Parts: sequence; structure tokens; C-alpha cells
Amino acid sequence: MKVNGEIKDRGRIKWTALMLPEHLTELRDWYAEDAHTEQPELTEWNLAAIQDEIEIAYKRKCETLIKTWRDNRIVEYQGIVETIDLYNKSILLADSIGDFRLSIEHIISAQCID
Repeated sequence: MKVNGEIKDRGRIKWTALMLPEHLTELRDWYAEDAHTEQPELTEWNLAAIQDEIEIAYKRKCETLIKTWRDNRIVEYQGIVETIDLYNKSILLADSIGDFRLSIEHIISAQCID
């Protein structure tokens, strides 16, 4: 804003620069809160459906989309189920990037794509 040829916004610019780190911290907390997802409650039917879908994906060696819940967020993985390790309660999912070992306890959904 100019008054008689002078710039009067210098004070606002100065204080905004001082408050910016606090605002960024608050924004980061707010975004983290938005990403927070409650753990879905799976019934016996859901667990049986997930188990069936993983077994079918393993036998057919088809592309599979697996969703896991961990650290208050849902993460999606896509690949081919290479092994099912019942001893360690995990599955090995092979992708073009590499292999992912997923804990069976964290899986909330499985779906064959092919």
C-alpha cells in the first residue's frame, strides 16, 4: 500500500517473516492429522476373504494390490505374491522396483488385478 509515495507494508512483511516457522509447524501438524487414519476393524468374513484372495494371487502369480495399515495410515503395495511365510506371518510381494515383505497382521485388503 502506498501513501504519499511511501510503502506502508514493510511492518506486515517483517512480522510475517518472523511468524512463518510457527505457521509451517502448525501446517505440518495439521497435514499429519489429516493423514491419520483409524485402524479398520476386520470381521472374520473380511479376514477369510483376504486370505482367499492372497492364496488365489499366489497360485495364479497375478498382479495383486495389497493395502496395509501401519503407523496410522494406509499404504498400498502392488506386485506378485512370491511366497507366503506362515512361520514369520508375512508375505513376499515382488515388484519391478524390488521385493516387499509385508506382515500379515497389517494387511487390511487384497485384490487380484489381472
